[in-house]
Amino acid sequence: MVQTDKPDDPRSREVGLDFPREWVEFMDPADPAHLIRADLTWLLSRWTCIFARGCHGIAGGRAEDGCCSHGAFFTDSDDEKRVRASVKKLTPETWQHFRRGFKNYTEMDTIDGETPARRTATRGPDQPCVFLNDASFPGGGGCALHAQALRDGVHPLEYKPDVCWQLPIRRDQEWIKRPDGSKVLLSVLGEFDRRGWGEGGHDLHWWCTSSPEAHVGTKPMYEEYEPELTALIGKPAYGKLAEMCVARNALGLVAKHPASPPGA
Repeated sequence: MVQTDKPDDPRSREVGLDFPREWVEFMDPADPAHLIRADLTWLLSRWTCIFARGCHGIAGGRAEDGCCSHGAFFTDSDDEKRVRASVKKLTPETWQHFRRGFKNYTEMDTIDGETPARRTATRGPDQPCVFLNDASFPGGGGCALHAQALRDGVHPLEYKPDVCWQLPIRRDQEWIKRPDGSKVLLSVLGEFDRRGWGEGGHDLHWWCTSSPEAHVGTKPMYEEYEPELTALIGKPAYGKLAEMCVARNALGLVAKHPASPPGA
């Protein structure tokens, strides 16, 4: 469990960050130069998003923010372009903090303390992301971009910043050289735990991936997050991943996620 001197602190119910995990590695059926390594302990867990359903939020006293207490950094220009197009679909009736112009709903910041990076703006100091509607907003609470996607009949990943729809899956990619000199693109799919946020992750008020309170899904994560995983590694690779998850689950995981129910 996370160490805290407050017994009622939600962090006290989180499991530790270091525990046995089971990994699988396979080649992308559609690309012989794409190697995928996946954490089955995480993908077969029963984690599910509990935003507005018991989520404690990452900032103390601001449970209604969920993980939207800060702006979302863009990963690249394609990410920015997608959000630009999505914002054009919003109106004052659907976006509580409606703003016109990309530079009015984004701002410059830095991830590493040195390199400038653009992210979605916040409403102000110690305020959440500008796209977060209050629960009492007549147009609907929660992320305005997420809600617009649902109204348009598309998956929210098509409208939201990359980091917002990828969480809490962490994908790391790098080209690696194998012993025979060949190179492959390695995609690693794992849990975006507190460490994923850097040093500041340990200071979050609460983080869901380690909390049994969020491991209440009715199906394993690889099924619930099929669209997101497909977007991250491609349809053929997801099909192979799902096949391996089914096979491993039938055999019985040796290293189950400690936050998930014992019988899941």
